[in-house]
Amino acid sequence: MDDSGPFASPPATKMRPLLGQTILVVEDSRYACDAIRLMCLHSGARIRRADCLKSARRHLQIYRPSVLIVDMGLPDGSGADLIAEMTHAVPRIGAILGLSGDDNTQMLALRAGADGFLAKPLTSVAYFQRTILELLPEDRRPGGLAAVTDKIVEPDPLAYQDDMAHIADVLTGPTDQRMLDYATQFLQSVARDAQDGVLAEAAHELAQSQAKGAPVTAQTARVAGLVQDRLERQEAI
Repeated sequence: MDDSGPFASPPATKMRPLLGQTILVVEDSRYACDAIRLMCLHSGARIRRADCLKSARRHLQIYRPSVLIVDMGLPDGSGADLIAEMTHAVPRIGAILGLSGDDNTQMLALRAGADGFLAKPLTSVAYFQRTILELLPEDRRPGGLAAVTDKIVEPDPLAYQDDMAHIADVLTGPTDQRMLDYATQFLQSVARDAQDGVLAEAAHELAQSQAKGAPVTAQTARVAGLVQDRLERQEAI
């Protein structure tokens, strides 16, 4: 099924400049995805979500969105791999973007074939709209329309709790080096997005120790304890 055709939905309007666009977001963080959901809501775009490469590939066998946004760090691999696959797919998706809070991955996304890049944390609706509108093919780009007056979105705090539950499962399960690397980058990203400075700093210190090859047992236990503490609170950070 093709969701990207020019006659799939009513034409865009000034207040909803992405009306008619279907955006597939490949993102494992529910907090980050909720921010994009709110931006799509304000922009008129439909959103579909996949939380890993496997789920995204299954989705893309059935539907072809008009916009693909891929997080660069996913539980089952690098978002760059999916970007490279979709860059060469025929017919090609209208706009393919990498997504990350790590600026160092922007060039990786572009080298893989991405048309552009969205930097986390995503809070500005205007930034989101402008980036996508500039990348869409001309026949899918609303004539004379630009981003509406800016709005800052605030994701649901319960989505942050969901992310904490997800990573708690990862940390309490069998943890090899690859999964620990994933957990560390995930926590750095989502904690920074949620302005949880204590957890973001603890995850950053753990990542630095991993990079140096230093023992990380105590730091991993501290991070796991911070995650558990957030799960036990009635409200998310």
